Amino acid sequence: MRAMTRAFITGVSGLNLTAEERSFIRAQRPWGFILFKRNIDTPEQVIVLVNEFRDAVGTPDAPVLIDQEGGRVQRFGPPHWPAYPAGAVFGALYDIDPELGRRAAELSARLIAADLIDLGVTVDCLPLADVPVPGADAVIGARAYGTEPGKVAAIARAVTDGLEQGGVLPVLKHIPGHGRATADTHFKLPVVDTSRAELERTDFAAFRPLKDLPMAMTAHVVFSALDSAQPATTSATIIEQVIRGDIGFQGLLMSDDVSMNALAGSIGERSRAIITAGCDMVLHCNGKLDEMHDVAREAPELSGKALQRAGAALAARKAPQPFDRKAARVELDELIGRAGVSA
Repeated sequence: MRAMTRAFITGVSGLNLTAEERSFIRAQRPWGFILFKRNIDTPEQVIVLVNEFRDAVGTPDAPVLIDQEGGRVQRFGPPHWPAYPAGAVFGALYDIDPELGRRAAELSARLIAADLIDLGVTVDCLPLADVPVPGADAVIGARAYGTEPGKVAAIARAVTDGLEQGGVLPVLKHIPGHGRATADTHFKLPVVDTSRAELERTDFAAFRPLKDLPMAMTAHVVFSALDSAQPATTSATIIEQVIRGDIGFQGLLMSDDVSMNALAGSIGERSRAIITAGCDMVLHCNGKLDEMHDVAREAPELSGKALQRAGAALAARKAPQPFDRKAARVELDELIGRAGVSA
């Protein structure tokens, strides 16, 4: 069990740690580290940066996260890394033949995992179980696997299997559902006025079959039928009754990015609200050092159930299985081409 780490995941500003960032990480001991495009140049540079973080925090197996979905959410991309399909491509294949859709999703995730493990990245913020509806904001859009919860859950499970076979931990998002959001939470707080019965039948239903995943990320979305004042991320009611209750997720629960404008108050106030509501971990992404200090002041040392969940999540990671990367890419491209959909 990793000891003496704090309940937050941090980004940093650039391609290498600054002296100030190294000092911050050494002193404040974040549980994990997340990469964005501003942190990425070449494979060699990424490996150095990942090692710098782990050296600074003093934990050789500290989790390193990324959003590597495919489509328009892909931090590693050409020319150094391959492009991958958006989630909607797997959904289109699934409509032709469910087995094709699941196979392509698993292959894509397995290939992504191979890319990540080469760099020392051990956690991918994937799969999505969001179920979009007509009129929703395009922030999810083609990232989603479909509009029917059973289909979404089936493809999400295939993605999970691919990542896990490659030695990468999945993060289920955005629990309990971002598909109905009418605004991009990077900029504004969306309010969903759908009845609880309908949410349970559709949005929450896509997450229930995935409740065994080791980690999940919350949605900065207000569900007025459940809590008219707070988004899921800072709602003790939604975390207890829906995420832990109705959906039954018992793994490590992290917030979506605390610096997104959907949340109100200062960064410190947001961080405190996230922990108070029942999230195990605050995620802070933008690499602004003053905000990183604000998050660290509010993030407690991991203890109790949060520490147990964090330990269980890391213990769930398996060694990569034998894998023919070239053959898998050929098969994936053939599947996509056969279905007549675009990657």
